[in-house]
Amino acid sequence: MISGKIISYAFIFVIISLFLYSFTQVDLSLTFSQASILQSVQKSFQQLGYFNRPLSTAIYLLIIFALFIYFVYFLSLAYRKKLDIKLVRNLVVLISVILSFSYIAFSYDLFNYIFDAKIITEYGQNPYFHKALDYPQDPMLSFMRWTHRLYPYGPIWLILTLPVSLAGLKVFAITYFLFKFLATGFYLGSVYLIYKINQKINPGYAIFNTAFFAFNPLVIIETLVSSHNDIAMVFFALLGIYLYFVKSKILGIGLVIISALIKIPSAVLLFPMVINLLPIKRYHLNSDHFIWISVTLSVLGIFYSMTKLEIQPWYFLWVLPFVALLKPNKYVISLIVGVSLGLLIRYCVVLYYGNWDGFLVTVRNVLTVIPILASIIIAFCLKGVKKI
Repeated sequence: MISGKIISYAFIFVIISLFLYSFTQVDLSLTFSQASILQSVQKSFQQLGYFNRPLSTAIYLLIIFALFIYFVYFLSLAYRKKLDIKLVRNLVVLISVILSFSYIAFSYDLFNYIFDAKIITEYGQNPYFHKALDYPQDPMLSFMRWTHRLYPYGPIWLILTLPVSLAGLKVFAITYFLFKFLATGFYLGSVYLIYKINQKINPGYAIFNTAFFAFNPLVIIETLVSSHNDIAMVFFALLGIYLYFVKSKILGIGLVIISALIKIPSAVLLFPMVINLLPIKRYHLNSDHFIWISVTLSVLGIFYSMTKLEIQPWYFLWVLPFVALLKPNKYVISLIVGVSLGLLIRYCVVLYYGNWDGFLVTVRNVLTVIPILASIIIAFCLKGVKKI
């Protein structure tokens, strides 16, 4: 039998592969360092990502499938009570450290976060009224996207990022990694809170549900690699839920409001929270009903967003943390695996073709749906399997 240490080392090898692969997607207009040796290394990675796209896409798929194999393996261990919380903790910390230094391979949003704060800290103006295009002399515009948009988030995210921007001392590389560390901190905090909340409401599944969130490849890539600010929203929402259940309902509601002032989707939590404040106790929700309502409303929020905007993989972060607070169910788990895989496979289109315009929109949507349909079929095939 293969030892746990070998399995862990192999998993970390896949994480290091993801870290290295991320640098194949460094924008051709971006230079992290003036050192000739580092520039040479960067160009060699870019050669793979931009000029050998079939091989680059194949490597990405290998990494993604390997991550999902380990994800399912860890869930299997946790379900059989063979996954130690110390191992979970050590692996979570290790992958966080490694991927904090990765490149944001699949999204340019972090650059926008940096520039939004920069409008205040360097230009002394308000990002709600000024956009990146208002500063054409700034070198960041050469590798940014969405330079025409005004600041789209709540004020709390701006408050959180201003100290980070100032600490960057106007040096792009320092600022970039400080923003990455900020996202990593919120990921670590979210994993911890999922464990603590489950200890309170689902003590028998605390390790399983923690692994379910922490090792999901979609969570790893969208929070530790792409560093989306959705993880900050998630952290404060989870902190609000934790305080709501163990200490103070009012304090918990306050934290959820703070979360919603980063990004609005977490505001759906206020509905079940307010219900439990009603004086009529028969309408009060137990923890299961509370979480199920939160999951349902979050899913509806995603569907609503799909009617207004194109679906993005990181939107699924609005749902995953709350699913990780439910008692495990094989149908839900199978669907989550399928959706997570489908959303990550979407990136293959832009990795292979360099864009996703025209007919590629259909290709991308088909690639997303196939794993989801497969997961539904697998879930029904598992009908006779012992109930999880």
